[in-house]
Amino acid sequence: MVVATLDAIGLGLVMPVLPALLRLHVAPSAVAVQIGVLIAIYAAMQLVFAPILGWLSDRFGRRPVLLASLAGACVDYLAMATVPTLWMLYVGRAVAGLTAATTAVVGSVVADISEGDQRAGRYGVMGACYGGGMIAGPAIGGVLGSVSPHLPFLMAAALSSFALIVAFFALRETRTPDAHLAIPAGTPAPGRRMPRSPGGAVLPSLLFVYFIMQFVGQAPATMWAVFTEHRFDWTPTHVGLSLTAFGAIHALAQASLAGPLSTRLGSDHAVVVGISLDAIGLLALSAAGQGWMMLPISLLLALGGVGMPALQTLLTNQVDDRHQGRLQGAMASLTSLTGIVGPLLFAALYGATAQRWDGWLWIGGAASYLVCIPALRIAFTRRPLTIGR
Repeated sequence: MVVATLDAIGLGLVMPVLPALLRLHVAPSAVAVQIGVLIAIYAAMQLVFAPILGWLSDRFGRRPVLLASLAGACVDYLAMATVPTLWMLYVGRAVAGLTAATTAVVGSVVADISEGDQRAGRYGVMGACYGGGMIAGPAIGGVLGSVSPHLPFLMAAALSSFALIVAFFALRETRTPDAHLAIPAGTPAPGRRMPRSPGGAVLPSLLFVYFIMQFVGQAPATMWAVFTEHRFDWTPTHVGLSLTAFGAIHALAQASLAGPLSTRLGSDHAVVVGISLDAIGLLALSAAGQGWMMLPISLLLALGGVGMPALQTLLTNQVDDRHQGRLQGAMASLTSLTGIVGPLLFAALYGATAQRWDGWLWIGGAASYLVCIPALRIAFTRRPLTIGR
């Protein structure tokens, strides 16, 4: 979890200063486009290589893949801090996306060391660690960036180096030796098929729900600032404070409520509760008429977020130890895909409807959950939900 937190802080550190760094290489009018290109490059590389890195962690172990990923991040941040040309920025972002296996590998480690009834709580803590890092990172990066646009990248490199040292000395290999022996040397790399689970369609159905949940999450991630500035006339300071508050509430809910809720209700019911609360929160966003309403709505959305650790638990229970890396890689790949598609679609929806009414964005996000109903029916009516445990 220390590695997850440090990695998230490093990612968050660089976001506030990307515009300033790009202005050293391109005209101010081209900065927005270049930021979009850099983000798309990173997401596209993750989309392609996350399943491969997950498979490698199944084949050769979690520890070496995680160490290589952290080393690659360190080199990338150093390169980003010192690059003299724009094309080297592109190369750096591509390398970062290629080696960005920390989320998938940390998720595999959690699956390796947790029994089924422990996973939701631990995935909640993992989500809180990433969330906390993404709260602290931009705040620190903004302060350092006021001194120099290069300084946050140097700090991110230092944090990645520290995480590498921590992982090298403190992280033991969690993949069991028999899991390694169960994967023949000739096993094809990912991209062909995920391992089958009991019930046949259960795993694809749950992965589809995971994709939709991540996709809907791109709506507030992409459009929160634009929406609140338009509807409430908020300043960047108001937007930043609201995002910090939302991130803190979300991290607290993930860490403290995800495990107990899944234990009390069962992971399947916790997923349904999470989706329902998130949909209600999105509908409330569309109707919010005063800025203060964003605080209770943020609480509602944060409570809805507890459905994700429960869903991760159900997913990891579908495959045995031999394939946890491939599963986590596939999940990271789906997340990257939503990071490409989601912002484009939600931005287009907002741009097309905001002049008439700016709430359609949130209506569209809530409505997207409707397609989860048949997938959840398939997943929850075909048992057993656990193999390899």
